[in-house]
Amino acid sequence: MARRKKAQSEEAVESQPMRLQKLLASAGYGSRRHCEEYVLAGRVAVDGKVVTDLGIKVDPAVHKVKLDGEVVRPEVKKYYLLNKPTGYLCTNNDPSGRPRAIDLVPQDGPRLFTVGRLDENSQGLILITNDGAMANRLAHPRYEVHRKYRVHVAGNPTPETLKQLHEGVYFSDGLFRCSNVKWIKSRGKSAILELGLQQGQNREIRRLLAKVGHKVMSLERVVFGPLKLGRLASGKFRPLRNSELDALRDLLTTSPKPTRSNRGKRRAATKGTRRSQAKETSSGRKSSRGKAASTSTRGKRSTRSSGKPRQQTGTSQSRKRS
Repeated sequence: MARRKKAQSEEAVESQPMRLQKLLASAGYGSRRHCEEYVLAGRVAVDGKVVTDLGIKVDPAVHKVKLDGEVVRPEVKKYYLLNKPTGYLCTNNDPSGRPRAIDLVPQDGPRLFTVGRLDENSQGLILITNDGAMANRLAHPRYEVHRKYRVHVAGNPTPETLKQLHEGVYFSDGLFRCSNVKWIKSRGKSAILELGLQQGQNREIRRLLAKVGHKVMSLERVVFGPLKLGRLASGKFRPLRNSELDALRDLLTTSPKPTRSNRGKRRAATKGTRRSQAKETSSGRKSSRGKAASTSTRGKRSTRSSGKPRQQTGTSQSRKRS
């Protein structure tokens, strides 16, 4: 029954009308740009007729699409939950040949990629798929996909420091803050924290904790949206369950879509703070200048009043003599 539901959900996704170049790209014929060249070159036929219009939409469940006479079949979407170990990169191409997260999942099918990133020194939950549309939306700041991390830090943060992490710290690229902060336990001269983010900037947690004086000793992602790492061992993977896949789709359907991303809000908040600080500084300078000017004027007046009397002119002296 579960397999039937999965097949039905996959079929529903694949039967949606889409542009020819998108269909070709999803079937593994190259990037969307390359697939556009195939269409413009007259190498693609729909129901036996050559099509060169990039605006044409087709339904894979209804139309028969061929590239160079070969029937185009969309790839089956695959979704893997991986517990990425440290030392592995979330990239498809590394010139140095270092180990990649995608090397830990089966490579006998479509081209796979990670959703978002965990840096080389971090570990934990990472989603691997060939569903580009879902991956782009999950990684976009507007959907605010909740992420939870378990972090081992040097030192024992004070309640004031934890409050600062929640309220946020300004950086050159905006305001960084944790949506939730929880102290778990102390471990000697270190502590275990649980930190939540609504959107992940580059090395955001490490930069935040370094700013408040606590070096990150280890960092593990344990939650990504509705997905939980659970007891999955490091370096192991499993396919997503039907319920998890449905929860991801529901998240993308029901999440708010503001016109401006939070990153833009962060920048605007930063600019606003800087402007207010500049105004305060400017007004402070003006007031100090005004005080200095008034003090100078008073000094001149007092000097005139306390100095020697002005020398009388010859005319006034002659009048007094007469």
